[in-house]
Amino acid sequence: MHVAHLSLHNFRSYADIDVALEPGVCAFVGRNGQGKTNLVEAIDYLSRLSSHRVASDAPMIRAGAERAIVRASVVRDGRTAVLEVQMNPGKANQARVNRSPLPRAREIVGLVRTVVFSPEDLTLVKGDPSDRRKFLDDLMMLRTPRLAGLKADYDRVLKQRNTLLKTAGNARRGSASQEGALDTLVVWDEHLARLGAELLVERIRLVDALRPYLGKAYQTVARGASRDDADLAHKPSFDLSDAIVEHAAIEAALLAEIERRRKDELDRGISLVGPHRDELVLSLGSTEARLPVKGYASHGESWSFALALKLASYDLLRSDGDDPILILDDVFAELDTQRRAQLAELVSGAEQVLVTAAVPEDVPAALAGVRYRVGDGAVTREEDGSP
Repeated sequence: MHVAHLSLHNFRSYADIDVALEPGVCAFVGRNGQGKTNLVEAIDYLSRLSSHRVASDAPMIRAGAERAIVRASVVRDGRTAVLEVQMNPGKANQARVNRSPLPRAREIVGLVRTVVFSPEDLTLVKGDPSDRRKFLDDLMMLRTPRLAGLKADYDRVLKQRNTLLKTAGNARRGSASQEGALDTLVVWDEHLARLGAELLVERIRLVDALRPYLGKAYQTVARGASRDDADLAHKPSFDLSDAIVEHAAIEAALLAEIERRRKDELDRGISLVGPHRDELVLSLGSTEARLPVKGYASHGESWSFALALKLASYDLLRSDGDDPILILDDVFAELDTQRRAQLAELVSGAEQVLVTAAVPEDVPAALAGVRYRVGDGAVTREEDGSP
């Protein structure tokens, strides 16, 4: 899989730009602030309908513009498809495939697959649990695009349930408005438990599938490490036996916990139980003495773990039969010489690798390929991408 052509309209710093791309390595080189990352961010956005840099669409729309359009020609198994997303602030986004509108924008998720390496990856290790949940859910939806609908349905139910909790919690005890809200809340409890159980099952399966790839990747990028040194585990927001993996059993356990925490939820006006409060626990060390990466790992170990997570994602997606597009966004400036060489060697065989760098020297020799100069609002292809 590779992107053969990228067109942007009012996306970030670009009013209009068209860039022809090649399989193999495409390196975008230019000073900071010239728009290198904007190019690869657009491709990643087509993959997941989200950015690795910001949490909402608004910052990606050019100042003063009403909407932005990202369009790419994607080649997969010898066939070309044109994917397009129109970003509409305050309204639903629109997506098209070969100029035919999709019923919902989220149906474009997974038609092009990307794995991004960037300085922001460190938040996977040092950031909030929400960063790790997003990592899991993005990977889950890339592997199985229909799960984007499940996640959207869960988020909708969660929002509605939180509104009811606030209404019931603020109403006078025993009043008609409180009783009505509590009666309605029971229905939304069931919706949350059903959808939450589905989401939990998928996350548990994903963590189990990712674990062996993580160990192998960490052994590769960390000096002197073995494949048993790195581990990850899914930790639900409530006690759940490791033996419980079936949807019906998880749904029943989730519903029981919701009922147990009813008073706390009404007092706080938010849902305290469900996948939206789960954690992905990352740990290092021998099986007998594992420690959480967050708070215990050195800066170098944290970087190695973050890189290993992304490499494991790439290998897992490849095991599904696809070769995702790899995006290395200004990542080499953050690595020492040995890790640069290791990472470059690991990814050099991908069908397409998109690299951004401030100076040519930041692009390892193993990733020589087509080079583009980015500056003054223009993207210019150079004749020779070799160092």
